[in-house]
Amino acid sequence: MPERRRIPSLPDRLPDRLTALRTPADPGFWRSPVRGARFTAVLGLVLLAGLTLLFVTGLLSYAAYNPDLDPVNDKTPDKGWLGFYLFAWPTGPHWLYRLTQGLHVTVGIVLVPVLLAKLWSVIPRLFALPPARSVGHALERISLLLLVGGALFEFLTGLLNIQLDYLFPGSFYTLHFYGAWVFLAGFVAHVALKLPQAVRVLRSGIPRGEPDPLAAPDPLPATLSRRGALAMVGAGSLLLLVTSVGRSFDGPLRRIALLTPRGGTEQKPGPNAFQVNKTAAAVRIAPADTGERWRLTVRGPAGELRFSRAELLAMEQHSAALPIACVEGWSTSDQLWRGVRLSDLAALAGYPDSPPDVFVESLQRSGSFRKAALRDNQVRDGRSLLALEVNGAPLSPDHGYPARIIVPAAPGVLNTKWVETLTFGEL
Repeated sequence: MPERRRIPSLPDRLPDRLTALRTPADPGFWRSPVRGARFTAVLGLVLLAGLTLLFVTGLLSYAAYNPDLDPVNDKTPDKGWLGFYLFAWPTGPHWLYRLTQGLHVTVGIVLVPVLLAKLWSVIPRLFALPPARSVGHALERISLLLLVGGALFEFLTGLLNIQLDYLFPGSFYTLHFYGAWVFLAGFVAHVALKLPQAVRVLRSGIPRGEPDPLAAPDPLPATLSRRGALAMVGAGSLLLLVTSVGRSFDGPLRRIALLTPRGGTEQKPGPNAFQVNKTAAAVRIAPADTGERWRLTVRGPAGELRFSRAELLAMEQHSAALPIACVEGWSTSDQLWRGVRLSDLAALAGYPDSPPDVFVESLQRSGSFRKAALRDNQVRDGRSLLALEVNGAPLSPDHGYPARIIVPAAPGVLNTKWVETLTFGEL
């Protein structure tokens, strides 16, 4: 009788190291040869500088709205001491908000590859068991949770806002505000815990005889060096820079700003041919609303005054070269606006010597920022206008005809279009 041959079972046919089921909690599950403490430290220091700049410019953007002036400017509920800001927003230089918000959005876009690479480099640590080996380790893991969750939330909501996509529930303004403080808590704690180690690794490397805590214990053959991986991250950031920064500039850079809603196309020639966010049609402003029956209402101690567009044009006219700069990071170059100074209208309302704050209401009946408040220093500035014309022509409907606000260094949403009422007084 022929001898029966034993057929090897599946485990017999597999290498010993594959017989055990590996999970993300097993260090051997992660086998990329690129991961390492020095690689992560380089990315971390880039993020330290970039995220600090993001937070500072974000606070400046918050201050630019004059959040304590009137609840309509800041709808953040129960903000408490988190809603502090250090100074009243100035009107000069006139390009200030264009610079700070352009930096905020551009740096945020450019940091996306760095953030993703940093998260990829430390992802094995996120699955490490036990979750907490000591009180210090528990604090580190909590800070990491706040940092990673806060960063992903802030980047996601910010990128969606740039594209004018509001897929998340609630107000972007409120969500981004609270998300920023959650992120900051994790960021500060993580930097305090990890910065000394990162600097030491970059200066001296891993001490001889000690294992690299982020390197794979059983790495696959290398197909890309760590320097090559860093170069790829840098190239990704450079590509995002080139295809987004032009939304703040006219000319060739704007034509290649393909990743932003105010780039990628050249504006048609004409005095009103520059960018807008809200069109008259989008907010249901009909020609009848802005026709001969339109009147501007001005309120103050002198009572309630009403002016037609013709009467406003008959007043002393002033010009100012100012940009439009929006929270999404896009801006225009300086446009030449012409109209009546807000300080002159304040004098007619009963404030001839010291113009106060002003509450502005638009014909727009729905949507955000149809009402806005401006501080007294903004009203006093001679470049702050109730604009009737731009670049030598009447305002187009999309740019706020029959009249709009234009204030130096103010966010675009505070330059209210289709103005109906101005109420001067302390707010």
